[in-house]
Amino acid sequence: MLLLIDAGNTNCVFALHDGNEFKASWRCKTDSARSADEYAAMLYQLFQIKSLDFGMVKEAIISSVVPDANFQLQQLCKIHFECEAHFIGHDAVRPPVEILLRKPEEIGADRLVNAVAVNNTYKTPAIIIDFGTATTFDVVTAEGAYAGGIIAPGINLSLNALHAAAAKLPKIDIAAPEKVIGTNTVEAMQSGIYWGYVSMIEGLIGRLRNEINGSPVIVATGGLAGIYAKNLKCINEVDQELTLKGLLTIYKSIKNAEQKVA
Repeated sequence: MLLLIDAGNTNCVFALHDGNEFKASWRCKTDSARSADEYAAMLYQLFQIKSLDFGMVKEAIISSVVPDANFQLQQLCKIHFECEAHFIGHDAVRPPVEILLRKPEEIGADRLVNAVAVNNTYKTPAIIIDFGTATTFDVVTAEGAYAGGIIAPGINLSLNALHAAAAKLPKIDIAAPEKVIGTNTVEAMQSGIYWGYVSMIEGLIGRLRNEINGSPVIVATGGLAGIYAKNLKCINEVDQELTLKGLLTIYKSIKNAEQKVA
């Protein structure tokens, strides 16, 4: 069984793949202070709920954009699963995608993993919209290369900043208002955070299309992708497992390379 770990700035996703399909996945808050033992205790309970054997995990692959969490995640795999995890970004594990950036070392592992997933699952050229801590737009060329993209403030990040900076503005839930004009504070904030981001995404997709050769497929991922995709006709696909699919593709490419060497 393969353990896949996607450590993002806000959430950390753990998933299991048995060689044919994903058997389970779990999401928890990313916590740099959490130890390998604490991760193991949490996962052990989650395995039991799904009637899964902890000892079934034989290999692991990790994508992380949180450097302070990396060591403990590696120790989790080494101590509790008795395997050395394949770690995206380390010299030995490079995603199989050409990077057309002036400083390739600056790109987050998750964005490259998503590009690998799109190359393997969808048509190219493509634009990936990831509704995460930041709202990112990543461009994959018709040849499958990672060309760069856009980083904008995340939706929840914007909401939290608005609430923290303005004493009379409450915390609100994200919803799609029927009208743009809000008739009270909550409605006005919901309109701003929802229709404001819809308009931003539409505008940026239009500008990206002007710079891309060909007609790109638009793939959205991340926790809020579904609620925004309902009012974004430009989005062709919503794929909540995109990063996990990319990790699985990279793992398979590692195994294929090892077999060729052997």
